[in-house]
Amino acid sequence: MNIEEKTKSFLKEVNQFCSRSGRNPKNIIVVGATKKQAVGSIKSAFISGVKNFGENFLQEAEPKIMKLDSGLSWHFIGSIQSRKAKKISSLFHWVQTVDRLKVAKILNENRPKECGKLNICIQVNPERELNKSGIGLGECESFIAELNSMEMLKVRGLMVIPRATKDFEQQRRGFAKIRSCFNFLKTVYPDLDTLSMGMSGDYKAAILEGTTMIRIGTNIFGERK
Repeated sequence: MNIEEKTKSFLKEVNQFCSRSGRNPKNIIVVGATKKQAVGSIKSAFISGVKNFGENFLQEAEPKIMKLDSGLSWHFIGSIQSRKAKKISSLFHWVQTVDRLKVAKILNENRPKECGKLNICIQVNPERELNKSGIGLGECESFIAELNSMEMLKVRGLMVIPRATKDFEQQRRGFAKIRSCFNFLKTVYPDLDTLSMGMSGDYKAAILEGTTMIRIGTNIFGERK
């Protein structure tokens, strides 16, 4: 199965699962995770229905963004180095991995006015895993207050990479914890509208727990070589 076929098949699967689960598939954005993927592969996914793409590394993303159609929406989904935040702020439409004020300030100060506000997700690390970035759930409210003072940033919601498990009920419990925090934050900040959680191995559990954005690599592009 080629990438066009895999993409169409996956999007159909998402639609069917949403229908069975009482979710509107129009409320879930599929972000193609394109680390180490060629421009041709991204084009294939784009013409097959994926409009949003996520990159982990600036140096890999920049030539792809320059070559591809302006109709794509680009998300930065990797760890952000302070010295690369300036370029990231002008190249991407979304940055999903903000967890430090220093980085947020650089993104804000270097976002070109003509590009409009940069969409931001706060990366959370609910289990405090040492090998992952992100802030604790209890820090989110005050962190959003700081970010809301930055005129070129628009805080959209939360992003999480949960602890890996193949146990479906455990996946759901992890996502439910994030959703509960998100729902509380929305009572304080009603403009929040994005919950970015769920990848190829756990997106169904994420859909059941209210995700609005899933980041998919393997199920669209196959295993990375």
